[in-house]
Amino acid sequence: MIPVALALSLLAGVSLGLLGGGGSILTVPILVYVAGVPAQAAITMSLVVVGMVSALGTLLYARLGLVRLRTALVFGGAGIVGALLGARLTQRVSERWLLTLFAILMLIVAVSMARKRREPVALDWVEPRFAAMVAVGFGVGVLTGFLGVGGGFVIVPALLWAGRLPMKDAIGTSLATIALSSTSGLLGHLGQAQIDWVLTAEFVACAGAGMFVGQVAARRVRAERLRQAFAALVAAVGLVILLRQASLLAAAGISP
Repeated sequence: MIPVALALSLLAGVSLGLLGGGGSILTVPILVYVAGVPAQAAITMSLVVVGMVSALGTLLYARLGLVRLRTALVFGGAGIVGALLGARLTQRVSERWLLTLFAILMLIVAVSMARKRREPVALDWVEPRFAAMVAVGFGVGVLTGFLGVGGGFVIVPALLWAGRLPMKDAIGTSLATIALSSTSGLLGHLGQAQIDWVLTAEFVACAGAGMFVGQVAARRVRAERLRQAFAALVAAVGLVILLRQASLLAAAGISP
């Protein structure tokens, strides 16, 4: 099943390159259910994969002038603190409940993505809402450390609203923020689980290739249409995981 998992990891890279998020919300289920990696290790490996691929995407978008470094540092700095806290919370929750919470998060993200959004007009002179960015950055960091998610589907809308960025700038800046928060979350998880570094490197290579595809497609394809399709995919995966975990929890007497 490893070749299938590697092929699916391309989707994670495409999502990151195209929408500025979604990499880890796919990487964790692929590692757990297709590659057979334990949940704790999958979260740590996801942080490595998503962090490195997001760093690559940041360079690609920065070449086009679509990364706002100051905004990314505000989000990323707050996210670092939240990620370290979230990583500590992971140690206190069992694998069954981790995956259940992850599935619930996927469904929430899918609903959020499916809602039609209007991109606000972003002008260079408009002052960003820094207090809001710090608060959202901290919350995204907690999610990153706790569940191994980069938080791009939260960061991009937040950058549109709090950072007052245009869509393409929000995507590029989101990747920079994800790279920072994933690195912080990884530091909090190192030593907690056995990591297959060979498989991790293979995932990075495949997802990196997907990043190139997604970044090119972002210039040519309507993001709204792709966001709707991806919302359906995320919802489907989340529902499958939730049903699976519900049956396991019921069989175990609803004990973590």
